[in-house]
Amino acid sequence: MIDKLIDRIKEDQRNWTEFECLFIERKIESKTVLLNAGEIANYIHFIKKGCIREWFNKNGKDITFQFFTEGQPVASIDSFMNNQPSLFSIESIEPSIIISVRKDDFEKLFSVYPEFKDRFHNFIFQRFRNYTQLFLSRITDSPKERYEDLLKNNPEIIKRIPQHYIASFLGVTPVSLSRIRNKK
Repeated sequence: MIDKLIDRIKEDQRNWTEFECLFIERKIESKTVLLNAGEIANYIHFIKKGCIREWFNKNGKDITFQFFTEGQPVASIDSFMNNQPSLFSIESIEPSIIISVRKDDFEKLFSVYPEFKDRFHNFIFQRFRNYTQLFLSRITDSPKERYEDLLKNNPEIIKRIPQHYIASFLGVTPVSLSRIRNKK
């Protein structure tokens, strides 16, 4: 999404000169917090390289509920769009390269390039669909079924993300995840 937007802007050198500074590219280390729960999201981040997770703390327990990898945008969407405190934190799992865009600048880009607003809305609807599936899976599927689904649909997650984050995502302990993996 961001690469296509940047390429589109570069087609008009005058616009590129004006907008180039809006795209803040950063290299971040693993465990870099991009947003803490309770803060208002002022940036949306696009992952060029690396992996980022969304998580929250429940009674001292770290619960991961979403992973993002290359090519995906990540933000606390409700916070970003409605200026509400985020219900969760956003943190890198591995060294990453991200492009961050401030909310005001993102809206300015949409006013000049409205076709990307449609793409962003499609992203939001897809993310809503993913959250709905995750929610239903937590209700209807066993941890083993959730693991098998993750293995089938997102095998790269299993290969690159530490087991304790995967266990948290599946709603089990790392020991239970080991048992599930050993039964395969």
